[in-house]
Amino acid sequence: MSQQPSVILATASYDHAIKFWEAKSGRCYRTIQYPDSQVNRLEITPDKRHLAAAGNPHIRLFDINSNSPQPVRSFDSHTNNVMAVGFQCDGNWMYSGSEDGTVKIWDLRAPGGCQREYESRAAVNTVVLHPNQTELISGDQNGNIRVWDLTANSCSCELVPEVDTAVRSLTVMWDGSLVVAANNHGTCYVWRLLRGNQTMTNFEPLHKLQAHNGYILKCLLSPEYLATASSDHTVKIWNVDGFTLEKTLVGHQRWVWDCVFSVDGAYLITASSDTTARLWSMASGEEIKVYQGHHKATTCCALHDGAETSPC
Repeated sequence: MSQQPSVILATASYDHAIKFWEAKSGRCYRTIQYPDSQVNRLEITPDKRHLAAAGNPHIRLFDINSNSPQPVRSFDSHTNNVMAVGFQCDGNWMYSGSEDGTVKIWDLRAPGGCQREYESRAAVNTVVLHPNQTELISGDQNGNIRVWDLTANSCSCELVPEVDTAVRSLTVMWDGSLVVAANNHGTCYVWRLLRGNQTMTNFEPLHKLQAHNGYILKCLLSPEYLATASSDHTVKIWNVDGFTLEKTLVGHQRWVWDCVFSVDGAYLITASSDTTARLWSMASGEEIKVYQGHHKATTCCALHDGAETSPC
């Protein structure tokens, strides 16, 4: 295997470029042009070998260790913006969610295309994989949250926290104990996840946070914190023990679209319409590094600074 950085950090922008950065120095060491569309989401495979870029209407997979500008694979059966993409923990399959109203599963070990498809009946904004690796949770533009049981191959649970208010982002705690949904009204709903008799997931309401006055564009859990990134230019850090406000990260000049924690939860990377990505210390709440190089809004970021694979 060719030598690669231990920390993979990538960003994408409305300038149709994907950039790879040295996290410590802030130097951009590789740029991939992405002429086909904007990139809505970036995700790194568990083995750190590939980067998935979700665009409109396709998903492209790039080799992280090569300098080739061409994708190694393309996934093409969505018909509108792909808003969510992620991987099963051992990298055997990929999932995606799109504004075409579907959630799809793709087998990465086979050359074929989409393996399964679930109909959400509204534009899908966010999809997360439960740590049990057998349930996907999706949130859509009409305000529906649905649990897709991959074993039974059906929708096992449906809830609407706020009617006609788009669910913008979902996040699940690493141990499956909590799920958080963030919406267009700046509200976060927190549920405790309980296991029913049929291993069906039950949602027990825990907290309702009025986190921001603007949209929440991304919410993300670490073992200690909930981060909420907003159109109000800030990211707020909430303590998961009681969901009290711990810190407000101030520095971005425009909407903050995306954020990702380091594997130890000590740092946060953010991406903003002000064209930059930034690295923050969770201990101090201070900005440590600014990644400058995009010419338009930076809409998504991906970070993998852990071991090459996390055990399933």
